[in-house]
Amino acid sequence: MTPDQYCQEKAAKSGSSFYYSFLFLTAEKRQAITALYAFCREVDDVVDECNDPAIAKSQLQWWHNETEQLFKGKPTHPVTRALNTALKTFNLKQEHLQEIITGMEMDLETSHYHSFEDLMLYCHRAAGVVGLLAVEIFGYEQADTLKFAENLGIAFQLTNIIRDIREDAQRNRIYLPANELEQFQVQPQDLIANRTLDQVRNLIQYQVERAQDYYQRAFSFLPATDRYQQRSSLIMANIYQALLKEIIHDNYRVIDHRIKLTPLRKLWIAWRTARQEKKRHRRELRQSA
Repeated sequence: MTPDQYCQEKAAKSGSSFYYSFLFLTAEKRQAITALYAFCREVDDVVDECNDPAIAKSQLQWWHNETEQLFKGKPTHPVTRALNTALKTFNLKQEHLQEIITGMEMDLETSHYHSFEDLMLYCHRAAGVVGLLAVEIFGYEQADTLKFAENLGIAFQLTNIIRDIREDAQRNRIYLPANELEQFQVQPQDLIANRTLDQVRNLIQYQVERAQDYYQRAFSFLPATDRYQQRSSLIMANIYQALLKEIIHDNYRVIDHRIKLTPLRKLWIAWRTARQEKKRHRRELRQSA
């Protein structure tokens, strides 16, 4: 199995919404973003699949070292070997990849966050810098697109936190800020109850509205000139926003059951968004001709 095949299999098996946005990229960009996604999955799996924090920390340190080797031109893992190909074309920064690993280390050190300000550092490391790496692959001309990418990454992370509230709480990980749980009179055990209590529903509604604000903040930074290059980001945004709408439609009952979109619906959203952005781009080219 080649490094690229390894990354492709890693991305396909995950069933992530990100995978559907890769389908409409050129082969070169698809190879790079798939390798980046596989890197994120590898370091995230260390935390999720290893029950011994000491071993997990040691494995993440291995990834820190392997990332250093990558930028010295001496990668050994299939994922970093695939990323080595991407480095020849795209400006992927070592500090951003290292920061993703540091974000995963936070999961070993912190299981609760006091305030949203505290949570923001985790969201930046776990997702914001992923956006900054992805934007280098998708392409951009205006500096504001970097702000778009980072805010969009944070919006994705907030959406994941909402979707996974019960699952995370069962592993004693509560990403919802403690002062907000107190504000809405929610106890940690309420997040693993058999049903969504009214106060939990109000808390989740508050989290959904914040995530929606981050999507709007991200879109406000995206220049029209970079929109077509960022169509994969827009595909992901539309899929994630559709998930938030499902959560709203289901009356915020993420404690009752896991809310998700079917693969077919994700593919439909991806195809529709790609088609819309292509039409928009052609129209703008005609107007500027």
